Amino acid sequence: MTTEDLRRIRIDDPAPGVRRVTLARPAKRNALDGVARREVLDAVHAAAADERCRVVVIAADGPDFCAGYDLDPAEGEKYADAGAGPGRFTREVVEGWLSLTELRLPVIAQVHGHCLAGGSELVACCDLVYVADDARIGYPAVRFGVPDLQYHPWLMGMRRAMEAVLTGDVVVGAEAVEAGLANRAYPAAELEAQVLAQAARIAAIPAEIVQINKRTVHRAMQAMGMHTAVRAGTDACVVATGTEAFGQFMAAASGGRVTAALDERDRPFGDGRTRTEAG
Repeated sequence: MTTEDLRRIRIDDPAPGVRRVTLARPAKRNALDGVARREVLDAVHAAAADERCRVVVIAADGPDFCAGYDLDPAEGEKYADAGAGPGRFTREVVEGWLSLTELRLPVIAQVHGHCLAGGSELVACCDLVYVADDARIGYPAVRFGVPDLQYHPWLMGMRRAMEAVLTGDVVVGAEAVEAGLANRAYPAAELEAQVLAQAARIAAIPAEIVQINKRTVHRAMQAMGMHTAVRAGTDACVVATGTEAFGQFMAAASGGRVTAALDERDRPFGDGRTRTEAG
């Protein structure tokens, strides 16, 4: 992959040892189709293979970090990888994002604006998450289906997770920190500088020590069953795609009608897409 080949992201090195991958599809609110997911994964994995890189930052252009998965992708752009069979999409996104936890270097999410559904799944598999104080993180897609990557109980605890998956409501800024979805919240104007400062602190530690320390945390989560539970949730998501409610929503969203379908889904709740359009 060369920078000339990129269609959905930008790559730069904003500081010594720091590789930044920027979602660069602002007209679509950085919705993640198969092209975007493959480019993000390839870029982060390439950074992990580059000994000059100590930390990766995932950021985004435009007013929102990510509106979620692209519900009506162009022909041939739904999937990031070759494959077939029931649950192909769900298994692909789950395994792709979980792969970030296995890399030698830390991955930091720099979140502003809306970070919804599939965008929150990407962020959940990053090692550190820093948000703008007006960032809105949530999973409104539970109003018609089941999350692909079920991170909620592990990051939020049972009570907050239950509320999140039964309502689809978002949490904002400091509330995301309190709920366990982020490390710290900063004023939007300071977010980039604060993230790069934290990345520089990590980059100053010997890479082999950072690698071991990252893995101790992830190994502990795996020993408690996190990855097993997340993969079990994949099957529940696949089952949900066969429900009448899911089918009705996807039919309503097809043929370029995603905006109208999301408006209809979220209007009774006053958030999600409706809130995005209103600012």
